[in-house]
Amino acid sequence: MRIPRRDFLKWSGALALSAGSARRARGADSPSLYDLGTFGDARILHLTDTHAQLRPVFFREPSVNIGIGTMAGQPPHLVGKAFLDRFGVSEDSAEAYAFTSLNFEKSALRFGKLGGFAHLKTLIDHLRDDAGDKNSLLVDGGDLWQGTGHANAMQGADMVEAANLLGIEAMTGHWEFTYGEAALRANLARFKGEFLAQNVFLTEEAAFNDAKAFDPASGRVFKPALTKELGGWLVAVIGQAFPYVPVAHPKRFTPDWTFGIREAELQSLVNSLREKDKADAVLLLSHNGMDVDLKLASRVSGIDVILGGHTHDAVPQPVAVKNAGGTTLVTNAGSNGKFLGVLDLDLVKGKVKDFRYHLLPVYSELLRPDAEMQALIDRVHSAHSKAWTDRIATADRLLYRRGNFSGPMDQLICDALRHELDAEIALSPGFRWGNTALAGQPLTKEDLLAETAITYPETYVQSMTGAQIKDILEDICDNLFNADPYYQQGGDMVRVGGLSYVCAPAETAGHRIADLRLGNEQPLEAGKSYKVAGWASVNAQDGVPAWDVLASYLRAGNTITPGGGAVALRGVDGNPGISNQG
Repeated sequence: MRIPRRDFLKWSGALALSAGSARRARGADSPSLYDLGTFGDARILHLTDTHAQLRPVFFREPSVNIGIGTMAGQPPHLVGKAFLDRFGVSEDSAEAYAFTSLNFEKSALRFGKLGGFAHLKTLIDHLRDDAGDKNSLLVDGGDLWQGTGHANAMQGADMVEAANLLGIEAMTGHWEFTYGEAALRANLARFKGEFLAQNVFLTEEAAFNDAKAFDPASGRVFKPALTKELGGWLVAVIGQAFPYVPVAHPKRFTPDWTFGIREAELQSLVNSLREKDKADAVLLLSHNGMDVDLKLASRVSGIDVILGGHTHDAVPQPVAVKNAGGTTLVTNAGSNGKFLGVLDLDLVKGKVKDFRYHLLPVYSELLRPDAEMQALIDRVHSAHSKAWTDRIATADRLLYRRGNFSGPMDQLICDALRHELDAEIALSPGFRWGNTALAGQPLTKEDLLAETAITYPETYVQSMTGAQIKDILEDICDNLFNADPYYQQGGDMVRVGGLSYVCAPAETAGHRIADLRLGNEQPLEAGKSYKVAGWASVNAQDGVPAWDVLASYLRAGNTITPGGGAVALRGVDGNPGISNQG
């Protein structure tokens, strides 16, 4: 059931102004926060990287997000005070809490959790009603089906149901592919919207064997784009799935498919939509990551706006990029359901005349949860409520993940791997998803799964030489800091336990990692072998799932080990992608 506009504004306004809701009053700077009014002809609503978070969450934005070379000091590589100054955000405000890590613990208590599909449903319905009938389109940029124990257990089926109720009309993918082709296609058969991916093709062998494809002639596996009339104008949306799925994840999940950025195919598709279909606006729904999108925007012409995701960057204003055909706007809409991008387009024949863009923080305490969506969420969570909601431990400090090099939650995982698997060193992937827990918060199995729930969670122990460990760190560091965005795959640096090192992000490949030490003392020897524990390997493993290792460690009363892993940075002094304030 939709809340009428007048009731929506009356309720949210009263909530923000009520003397009895002092905490809620501080949750937004104005009761009209979500009353954007109308502009132009078409309204595009953009979600991305929700990672199956159906309920409101705490999620601390990074205090380290370093840009190198031409990207130094440019969005999205701004954190803390530098971010506030660039985008004109007041310090100690609700907006500062949503977009930065500044004063996070204090602000979390003031402003509460963000996101939640029941709250998103209310907000989206309101914004669509404001735009008018048949004038809006809701799209999702991927990483919708993965990130919780519930989604993992149901292989994303719960999120398909939620997406249908939310009204998502088009999406692309990334972690969705890690359920494998059979589960992916089963979910898509139930999905009421369109799954778009112009850059996924059959391998030569799969094409020879007549494997299933949207367009067998070209080998395109999925529908590449859709067109929809909005406000009397034709708007085209192209899907761009994560380009590096078989590299970043086990290839066994997608053995018949090849990915990639595929500039030439994209340019050809844009030209066809413009010339043949007579699209008045062309949008790219992308899961490339923002740095990749910025480069792509400079090389492919005819795209008006890139609606970006993957790197979890919450950027309040689009970045304008010039190319041979004019200008493309590049956006990125954050993660975990914390934000909703709202793009209003003023169209004339064949082009965008003007636009308005808002990246709205979704303050859950300012939005009445939609009853039907809340019932769905309660039903999903009831399936494992008894087994997953008992307290395993209590957070003894703020636990978060997001940041280029490490976070307390990752350090806890590394400590658990070393302790439970009797290893000298631990390696844990630099995933950018995973909720934040406040000090004193009970930790349940559901919480641990929100940090580890993937389809290849098995742990391993193996012997590695010091030289091999350095090579691994160098390779991943190059993925993060390569000067050419097309060689970046997203994610953050691998987390380490029992190991310290120096990193110089601005150096060239093979020369960024130095002074590796076991703990913080004994130098790592290149020819000596060390016992290393890890998880989430692209090679099949048969160890205990990471969530069980973490649970066992916490049940024994263990916590973060002092000096368990440390990284010292060189050559990035003054970089606005580093904040010393928390």
